[in-house]
Amino acid sequence: MGDNTTFGLQLGWGNSPLLLVIDITRAFTEPDRPLGSDARQIVDGANRLIEAARKKDLPIIFTRVAYADPDLSDAGLWARKIGRLEDLVDGGEGAQMDARLDFRAGDPVLTKKYASCFFGTDLASRLTSAGIDTLVIVGLSTSGCVRATAVDAIQLGFRPIIVEDAVGDRWQDAHDQALADLQAKYADLESLDAVCAKIEDRA
Repeated sequence: MGDNTTFGLQLGWGNSPLLLVIDITRAFTEPDRPLGSDARQIVDGANRLIEAARKKDLPIIFTRVAYADPDLSDAGLWARKIGRLEDLVDGGEGAQMDARLDFRAGDPVLTKKYASCFFGTDLASRLTSAGIDTLVIVGLSTSGCVRATAVDAIQLGFRPIIVEDAVGDRWQDAHDQALADLQAKYADLESLDAVCAKIEDRA
């Protein structure tokens, strides 16, 4: 194929970032659950960023996947393709935030049904009305909801910043490939230390 030397240019940060904490819920962070994995590093990284954001009054939105219908009819064809979504029925343990996550009563929560945080939700309207131009993204999973959200973000005019050591996946090869693809075409990848420092240096 053609020359790829122009891929992976930097978007940089805009003027008004928001921390988006994607799907750090028990269904995905407890290894013994059907969709779970060992997400300790992801939770710890997210908590560092949440602490930094709170200190600087940076807005935060937490997301979760939850289905209202026990038969998963509101999951559409995704339920057929993925399977094992029963742990995400609303009201069950799987849809709850991980107890280790620094999630507090009153924190904004976006409930979604599909991979992208934008699809079928009011996220774009929330961000636009608040003047947000940059999404700092952490959470699960890199090849699924993180990637889908970043792709939609750049298409909608928001700058996606992926904190590469605070996102994770069930499969290392999927994680690695998704990060490479994101860096090449859709998002900036930055380290946890670098992003924390940028937040802490904000006026």
